[in-house]
Amino acid sequence: MKKIVLLLMTLIGTLKAQADSYSYLTFETTDGAKVSVAMEESMTLSISGTTLTVGTESFTLKNLSKMYFSTTDETTGIEEITSATIDDATDIYDLQGHKVTKEQMRKGVYIVKTKDRTYKLVVK
Repeated sequence: MKKIVLLLMTLIGTLKAQADSYSYLTFETTDGAKVSVAMEESMTLSISGTTLTVGTESFTLKNLSKMYFSTTDETTGIEEITSATIDDATDIYDLQGHKVTKEQMRKGVYIVKTKDRTYKLVVK
């Protein structure tokens, strides 16, 4: 625990120096998920017990595997889709897990996969 606190304090000390060239502080958890927090002048990191809080995000220290600066938002998960991206879709699934085509899409929620990302799409 002391090693983690010392490591975090060292990283906090370098935060200001790194802020000029990086836009995000990215946290990677042991399950591979990533959360990027936008760097701001008033950004604060605090530790309470076994929880690290950065802005509105909170992490359990034992579940963190990496913390690093990045130039882009690396947050993983499903994102909103634009109409232009639907043409790049490699797979489209309804919420029951059935694969559908663009022509079969009716009202509802769909998961659209492209070669780079996964999006959610609400058809009204």
